[in-house]
Amino acid sequence: MQADHQDVEGLLEHLQRTTAIGPGEARRVVDDVLAWCAEDTEAFVRRRHREVRAQGVKNPEAFERIALELTTRRVAAPPLSLRQIRRVIYG
Repeated sequence: MQADHQDVEGLLEHLQRTTAIGPGEARRVVDDVLAWCAEDTEAFVRRRHREVRAQGVKNPEAFERIALELTTRRVAAPPLSLRQIRRVIYG
């Protein structure tokens, strides 16, 4: 997820103004959130599978959990061509 530099700077200023965190910590928080939101579907599925399996969950339940999580989690969209964007808008 590529964030606009001005948006990030505005967010950093807002976090510092409204919380007790300093500039360095604010930057780390924003960078972590942007990285989290930039994770594509395949990377999310692989990461969650590793995490759930590490908890001792068997594959059938792990797959169901991941499928449910995908319905509510924001992941990075795949790149779209101009044609694909037009088709999204106009059908």
